[in-house]
Amino acid sequence: MRVLFTSSEVFPLVKTGGLADVSSALPLALAEAGHDVRILMPGYPAALAGVTDRRELTRLGDPLGVGGEAVLIEGHMPGSGLKVWLLDCPVLFDRDGGPYSDSKGQDWPDNGLRFGLLSWVAAQLATEGSPVAWRPHILHCNDWQTGLAPAWMKAWGSTTRAGTVFTIHNIAYQGRFAPDLVTRLGLPPEMYGIDGFEYYDNLSFLKAGLFYSDRLTTVSPRYAREIQTPAFGYGMEGLLATRAADLTGILNGADYQVWDSGTDSHLAHPFPRGDAVGKAANKAALLAELGLESRPGAPLLVVVTRLTEQKGMDLLLAVLPAILGLGAQVAVLGTGDRELEDAFKAAAAAHPDQVAVRIGYSEQLAHRLMAGGDMLLIPSRFEPCGLTQFYAFRYGTVPIGHVTGGLADTLIDTGYDSLMTGTANAFVFEHSNAGAFQWAVERAVALYADSDRWRRIVEAGLSQDFSWGRSAERYLALYAELIAARKVDPA
Repeated sequence: MRVLFTSSEVFPLVKTGGLADVSSALPLALAEAGHDVRILMPGYPAALAGVTDRRELTRLGDPLGVGGEAVLIEGHMPGSGLKVWLLDCPVLFDRDGGPYSDSKGQDWPDNGLRFGLLSWVAAQLATEGSPVAWRPHILHCNDWQTGLAPAWMKAWGSTTRAGTVFTIHNIAYQGRFAPDLVTRLGLPPEMYGIDGFEYYDNLSFLKAGLFYSDRLTTVSPRYAREIQTPAFGYGMEGLLATRAADLTGILNGADYQVWDSGTDSHLAHPFPRGDAVGKAANKAALLAELGLESRPGAPLLVVVTRLTEQKGMDLLLAVLPAILGLGAQVAVLGTGDRELEDAFKAAAAAHPDQVAVRIGYSEQLAHRLMAGGDMLLIPSRFEPCGLTQFYAFRYGTVPIGHVTGGLADTLIDTGYDSLMTGTANAFVFEHSNAGAFQWAVERAVALYADSDRWRRIVEAGLSQDFSWGRSAERYLALYAELIAARKVDPA
């Protein structure tokens, strides 16, 4: 089976969040299962510099009239050797800042053109008019940045084309642009309507993907149900309800080659999985690195996330005084809303022995926080899947999280019965408010003092297996079903 996996970010070339991890690990798992996989992503400077064996594959001209030629570059992913195709268009992608915004956090004003071109190229590669000889059976698109690809395939009326799968990683991000972009991109005006990609007088890339793709997936079974309700659907719940038969929740996985405490080069002291002595050594090194006081018996609560209200960071600020009153220490790594960033920095300045904050993102420090922390805080208001809890389990760190999305699918609360059966792997709270969150933290800190029972919780997490192989099998079954339905010969 030939699969073209299209994404706006892929680890380790470019990463802003979990999408990059999924876009690296899932294609690799599909390839390891014996399938022919290519990754398509924008040719950001870091991506062009990061691939190996780079060569020009084909020239695409200037199909959207952006004022610069687009070239498809083939390379290989560092480490895995998986083939990656980079859409090199310097006028759109060769710039400082991040993949979606500038150094000040402002969205690039031409994002509609940037990811419109990515979608156009994905669609071209998946139809009979492909500029290269290799053509996929399945085009797998991810999030709004690739949502126009299935729309273009519909607009072209392609009779010979790949089956399309569209994965929602976070429905809150919808790629909405002014309606004049429809003409600018050359999309058929008749598709700009309620039965198309129009959404509240805007062009929505996300709605295009949801409306025109053959199959829809999202990153956990619970989230698949949640996004069909007004509380979590962000206005798309009606459309998703009508497409419920085509929507599947497939739990994300973890790349245990990257997240392996025994071989992790980012750690001060790599240690065998479950080795308490090695974990203690990493905690000591982390406290020293962060400038936190060494306090025997005090738990270290870590945070690795975007600093936004969606991630519940305002709830953490609300309960932070209570957490510090318990004698615990807190280390935060992330970037996001300026007000939240400033509030966390102020907390660190006021409590330098107990609170450390690093604004920005560091893959290396994220690994050290997982290895050195005792508990991972995940108070998200909604969480499509979450990946950090998988990493925390593997490194002997106990999650404290809200029962939502993939967290509800993977976290088992610590109670009498679950402790006795050895299934408790976390501390959870049902209602998204400061009081419920604080109570979960207080339960965790109290039980941390009981080393025997705490060890049982850690061991339950260590025993979890969220490797990508199982999830890849479910995607392959979905692909095969789609190929059969479209009567495409996969030979």
